[in-house]
Amino acid sequence: MIMEADFVKDSIELESAHSVSLGTILIIEDDPRMQKVLRRIFTEEHYAVLVAGDGQTGLDLFRTERPLAVVLDLILPGIPGRELCQKFKSISSETPIIVLSAISEVVDKVLLLELGADDYVTKPFSPRELTARIQAAIRRQRKPARAEIFRFADCEIDFKSMSARRNKVPVSLTAHEFKLLKYFTDNIDRVLTRELLLNEVWGYNSYPTTRTVDNQILKLRQKLETNPADPKHILTIYGAGYKFVP
Repeated sequence: MIMEADFVKDSIELESAHSVSLGTILIIEDDPRMQKVLRRIFTEEHYAVLVAGDGQTGLDLFRTERPLAVVLDLILPGIPGRELCQKFKSISSETPIIVLSAISEVVDKVLLLELGADDYVTKPFSPRELTARIQAAIRRQRKPARAEIFRFADCEIDFKSMSARRNKVPVSLTAHEFKLLKYFTDNIDRVLTRELLLNEVWGYNSYPTTRTVDNQILKLRQKLETNPADPKHILTIYGAGYKFVP
């Protein structure tokens, strides 16, 4: 009989089921059984797989291997998932981070998304849903890049370095505020529904409340608009959604 400990001999494993892979997925998960399931899912989809069983190992692998995407558990030995998410985004803001956790509270999902996570999948999960979420996040990241520095009114936004200035004074934006603003600047003058923003920016096909979008836009206006109560750039289109006008 093959014991689970025999199957996962180390906290790190690199597998490639095919001579040519679509890229490397880093899985950070401490449960050997879940490691096995996730490894099988992604190798069957033609990805190479790296597995880390603790936070520090996951961070080291991220730094050295620069994976295509990360599947991240929250409850980990060593560095917890929330802290890892922040560290990953500070190292490479472009790498998609998909949180996979049994924690399903809305407040935790919102917190992770504000820390920079690209999506959140709750255990138990559908393998098809998980791979679809990963692939969608990768596609969003691979869209043709626009100019990294975007200027409007008295604002200057550097999306590459994730820095913002208004009237030449630094403005502090969260990783998710940068992500939302980038989607607006990629879709100038287009009316964007709350549902579209949740799907494309937050990565959710459904969400308990669209107030998530409204609250995030309110924060952006407070930081970037001259008069947040009478915005000139991030506009509300009543009955439809929002529109960005430079």
